[in-house]
Amino acid sequence: MSHSPIKRRAAQRVMVGNFAIGGGAPVVVQSMTNTDTADAQATAQQVYELAQAGSELVRITVNTSEAAVQVPRIRRLLDDMGCGVPLIGDFHYNGHRLLTEFPECAQALEKYRINPGNVGRNRKSTKLLIAPLANRLSEQTTLAKSLVMAGHPGEDQFAMMIDVAKRYNKPVRIGVNWGSLDQNLVVRMMDENARLAQPKEVAEVTREALIVSALDNAKRAEELGLPHDRIVLSCKVSEVQDLIAVYRELARRCDYPLHLGLTEAGMGSKGIVASTAALAVLLQEGIGDTIRVSLTPEPGGDRTQEVIVAQEILQTMGLRSFAPMVTACPGCGRTTSMVFQELAQGIQSYLRAQMPLWRGQYSGVEEMRVAVMGCIVNGPGESKLANIGISLPGTGESPAAPVYVDGEKTVTLRGDNIAQEFQKIVDEYVERKYMRKPVAGSL
Repeated sequence: MSHSPIKRRAAQRVMVGNFAIGGGAPVVVQSMTNTDTADAQATAQQVYELAQAGSELVRITVNTSEAAVQVPRIRRLLDDMGCGVPLIGDFHYNGHRLLTEFPECAQALEKYRINPGNVGRNRKSTKLLIAPLANRLSEQTTLAKSLVMAGHPGEDQFAMMIDVAKRYNKPVRIGVNWGSLDQNLVVRMMDENARLAQPKEVAEVTREALIVSALDNAKRAEELGLPHDRIVLSCKVSEVQDLIAVYRELARRCDYPLHLGLTEAGMGSKGIVASTAALAVLLQEGIGDTIRVSLTPEPGGDRTQEVIVAQEILQTMGLRSFAPMVTACPGCGRTTSMVFQELAQGIQSYLRAQMPLWRGQYSGVEEMRVAVMGCIVNGPGESKLANIGISLPGTGESPAAPVYVDGEKTVTLRGDNIAQEFQKIVDEYVERKYMRKPVAGSL
């Protein structure tokens, strides 16, 4: 991997179990299960799959008593599988009750995610007050006033959750979301803005409300006794430009580690492109200590896709290495054969499947570069630049595939078993090139 020119933002280090966030630690990949947490077996299995794919932190929903009861069992099941990935509890509405009534759940989790906009509220009162747009800001403020829920914003419940975090020495992510922003705060800021001689745009006021909510609640947590180095912040929205603007300002005003993510990013290519567009800008500016790509899976789709996308964002930006990179020809009129496409896909899948094993056995293998090219135009050149490269024949070319290892041509493959033979060359290269890690317990 080439040296990254990115200068990371200085952030306070927060420990999640034995895992470091911020303070110069690498940007961490996080994901979340979509199973019913009350189903301990299914949840533990999905957590395991996410961790195997490379998720370094996994968040699980804790929304009912039945779910809270199962959290310790999920932890035990994962430990039995040899999976030590830290579990994060995602709490809304009733987190104060679940954390206090189920102490084993509170202890089994390594971090709590608290949404201050939902603390002490019921589900019907969580509509974003500024969603119905009016023609004038003053009109929208009036509408917000009419929708605001009377009563206390839930600080007592917030204090209860912070008290549990202190008791068990757990860090907290104070996660503010666009769709569940503190209603009283929005009304107050809308009122203040409406009285200005030159009121700001609604979107700007809303972005400021997100930032203020996160910072005020972090300050409140510290006033309640939670140490500064036990707090992570996030301000998630669903639009790319809003996310960039919010995090730039949030990063300027504090040194808490920041969790990045475009909430409700979407399905398929839309979700991938939107998340990449937003996160790449912020990461290039050194902002962000953990990331999640919130993809909506296709029906029956693989939840681990969000982990792979997050890893690829970090790796292509030069921030981290997770798996060998495959440079593959996109194809053109010279490559009407499907051979090179099938080989590129097969090698990529093979490398990802092997990484859990290789990572445990060899040092630095995740930085290996492999090239699978489709014809003579760029094939030999790109192959020479990779650690291992193969240049497949294009249409009308001689049916031969030269292989290059560390810039030197070593062999030419022919016949029907090119894929298998090339895979064997990759295996032999890994074993020869990368230093084996010592076996646990050996001298």
